[in-house]
Amino acid sequence: MNIREDFAKLFGLNPDLVSSAPGRVNLIGEHIDYSDGFVLPFAIQARTYCALRIRSDERIRVATNQHKRDIFESSISELKTQTGPVWSRYILGVLWALGIKVGVEILVDSEVPSGAGLSSSAALECSVAIALNHHLELGRSLTELARITQRAENEYVGVPCGIMDQSISLMGRAGHALLLDCRDLSTRQIKVDFESHDLKLLIVDTRAHHALADGGYAERRAQCESVAKALGVRAMRDLSLGELEAARTRLPDVNYKRARHAVTEISRVLEAVKVLEADDFSNFGDLLTKSHQSLRDDYNVSCPELDLAVDTALNLGALGARMVGGGFGGSAIALIRSDDAAKVALGIEQAFEKRGFSSPRFFDSLPGDGARVESY
Repeated sequence: MNIREDFAKLFGLNPDLVSSAPGRVNLIGEHIDYSDGFVLPFAIQARTYCALRIRSDERIRVATNQHKRDIFESSISELKTQTGPVWSRYILGVLWALGIKVGVEILVDSEVPSGAGLSSSAALECSVAIALNHHLELGRSLTELARITQRAENEYVGVPCGIMDQSISLMGRAGHALLLDCRDLSTRQIKVDFESHDLKLLIVDTRAHHALADGGYAERRAQCESVAKALGVRAMRDLSLGELEAARTRLPDVNYKRARHAVTEISRVLEAVKVLEADDFSNFGDLLTKSHQSLRDDYNVSCPELDLAVDTALNLGALGARMVGGGFGGSAIALIRSDDAAKVALGIEQAFEKRGFSSPRFFDSLPGDGARVESY
């Protein structure tokens, strides 16, 4: 991809700079961000690129190689009321949230597949934010940029996402996952050395999208909040498994199960940090599989396609596997030996075909770097 040349052909002038930001995969810590838990994502190597030029007026012109490079035009004064194509709103939202007062021309191009649960939206937002922050010398920290890009997606695009995706897209470091405390947003880099142990993380996009996702997220969040209120704690983060078990008879069974997932998943994330730092990938794999079982049985957010991908990978020798993301479809991950990649992918593909499911897509990635300026 040569986004500089594409920009020049489209806008007639060279860009001032090119930036990029990655998508992400969450190793472990699912459905616990709203329970003040911990998450452990890493930046994947697939990136979204942003070529940007500052204009001398208030005009905004944006385009993407993913949509035939049609230029969408707006202006600074129209930002608050502008309604453009969905893809453009992620870009315009960042301009709005940063309070940009000058016109810009922006072309984006992405390697991050959309619809696969790899956070192509955060990669887009952060590639734009890092370019503007650097070129206009705005002086915003990475933490501030994470909050700003989250606000863009929440308030401008209208998607109620947490802050994990933006945080890892901005703060990722090659060879590391990012332990993010969802209560205070503090972070710690955790070494993840798959490569020298001949391991890789296979990402399986099931291409399944089930309607339950529409209301399931809000319902489960409300159930966890109900347990916290009933037991007098701020969030699941403040509840031990022993305390939950002691109060089991006071709770509706479904709420007890939702809380059990949250409490045990928070514990699994902290245990995952310990075993990763010790290069103990066997136990790490076990934690991945236990996470899936909890999401499937206690949280009920899996689906037949995700279960089939996980079970098939495990039967073919994966050290561990689990669904990732909100559930009811999307992607699964499997920690596999590098030599087994083709065998595991073929096995999953055949299993899907046998069940009459859509053919899955496969990706693999090692932990990569976060957002950066590529060139001037």
